[in-house]
Amino acid sequence: MEEQKSLRELYDLFSRVARSLGYSSVHGKIIGVLLLEGREMSLQELAKATGYSSASISLSLDLLEVFGLVKKVRKSGDRKLYVKLEGDVLDVLRHAVLAKAKQNLASTLTELERYKSSKNAKIRRAANLLEKELKRLRNYIDKLAKVEVPKD
Repeated sequence: MEEQKSLRELYDLFSRVARSLGYSSVHGKIIGVLLLEGREMSLQELAKATGYSSASISLSLDLLEVFGLVKKVRKSGDRKLYVKLEGDVLDVLRHAVLAKAKQNLASTLTELERYKSSKNAKIRRAANLLEKELKRLRNYIDKLAKVEVPKD
């Protein structure tokens, strides 16, 4: 009982970190469980360990699979769906964070265009200043994307 409680707390800790990187709580718990268990797990085992329904786990696994973080497998003679962690967790998390930041910056820059042609000079100046800073941020993110993830 003590072990289960402590494991759930550890899953929650990892989930909190994953949420700060833009993942949902369920994604973070799935990653945390698979990482800490260090083995393939069935959908039902993941649901039990995370406290989420099998349907929520299944839906979340689709996105994690697209990111290349998990792989779904079926075993011969077994009807259950199993999931295993795939690739480097930090590298995949890093990729997702950078992609989300780039996407948000691009949409913000697009939205900013309408303010740059305002008849109000103060609004135009503010929009141009914001655009300049956002482009600096985009440049910084591009440079961060080139930084290698430490292997240990």
